[in-house]
Parts: sequence; structure tokens; C-alpha cells
Amino acid sequence: MQIIAESSKGNVRSENQDRVNTIELGPSAAFAVVCDGMGGENAGSFASETAISVISKRIESGYRPDSSSAALKLLLMSAVRTANAVVYDLSETDPMKKGMGTTAVAVMRCKNVIYCVNVGDSRAYLINGGITQITKDHSAVMQLYESGKITFEEMKTHPNRNYLTRAVGVAEHVSPDYFELNADSGSIVLLCSDGLCGVCSDEEILSAVKGCPLADIPKKLIDLALECGSRDNITAAVISGFDDTDI
Repeated sequence: MQIIAESSKGNVRSENQDRVNTIELGPSAAFAVVCDGMGGENAGSFASETAISVISKRIESGYRPDSSSAALKLLLMSAVRTANAVVYDLSETDPMKKGMGTTAVAVMRCKNVIYCVNVGDSRAYLINGGITQITKDHSAVMQLYESGKITFEEMKTHPNRNYLTRAVGVAEHVSPDYFELNADSGSIVLLCSDGLCGVCSDEEILSAVKGCPLADIPKKLIDLALECGSRDNITAAVISGFDDTDI
């Protein structure tokens, strides 16, 4: 099991409001989480920093190697909900942080089972020859697309494409989505903020990853996002079932 992550503020933003953390839970288990903060001044950074800290501590303290799938689902869901409560309470007590929030996508890989939760539009992908998006964006354009009001291509340029319908910390309660799937040991899981997936297609991401040593993938994807014109912070993390992987 190997985890690699990297984050960049990009070429436009003055600060990086993305946060990423990885945890080796044991010889056959690993965890990664990406948060993309939002809010004025430094509130977005504070939201993502707070959320990622709360989530990571909850996972580290609650993980057990013999945990059932139901227990791991509960652990992931409760970690995100706890982060939501903490960020929300802080935003309510500090006028300078009012309305702050963050996305969150978190993956626990235990051998070849993937456990994933997400809130917002940061994504998780499974890559193994092809590429499959695990998560579904909580965004206004996704709602419009699913209702048939806009096309898939129109989602990329719609004026409301950055509007989230769900985020950590903006409301008293949040409902994360949960996904559980099997993956062979040769696959990798990619977590990223929309600084990458908002400007690069799935096919472009897959092409950049193919033949690339695992340790180089996050940096290569950040470079790809910049080449594609990303004006946002960019974060990528990968979890592999092997010690080293070329896809």
C-alpha cells in the first residue's frame, strides 16, 4: 500500500485553500482526504484546515484492523459530520468566518475494498486501465444536468458551475454520500480538488496517469491542470494497492 499527495496554490490565487492529508493505517490499509475551502479572507483556509484535522483525528482514533464494513462506513460518515459541526459552530461564533465551508472527499482503502465519502465537488476516481468517477458532485450544474436542462458539455461553462449544493460547515447538518466498491491490487484511487477535475477531462487525467510511476502522479496531474488553464488551487492524492505502480 502506498499513498502520495501534493497540493499547489496554482498560478492565480494568492493563497492555497486546499488541504490534503494521508494516513498509513497499517500494512494493508490507508486513508486520504482532500478538502477545498471556501470563504472570504482566510476563512476558506481555516475551514479546510479545521475539517481535515477533525476528520483525520477521528479516523486515526477510530480505525481498527478488524472493523466490519458497517463500522468503517459509520466511522467515515461520523468523521465528516463531526467536522461539519465543528466548522459550522466556529462560523457562527466568529463574524469574520460567517458562511465559510469546505468540500471533503475521503477514502479508506483496506486491502482491495474502497470506502469513500464526499461532500461538495472534490472527487474520487478509480483508475485501472480506464477511469471511473466514484463520487458525484454536489453542485448546481449537476442538478441541472440530471434534470435534463443542460448538456454534459454545457456543465463546463455554465455560469453557476462553481455553486455547491452541499458543503461541510455551511449548515448545521450535512449528509455525505457514501460509496463502497472492490478494486484489484493493481488499481489506484485518485482524490482531487476541482482545480484539476474542473478543467481536465477524465480522458486527459487517464492519459497523464498511464505509464507514470505512482510517486510522480500527483505532480504530473498538477502540471496537467496548469497546462489546461486552471485558475484555482490544485490538489491530488493517490492510493495504490501495491508499493509502486505504473498504470
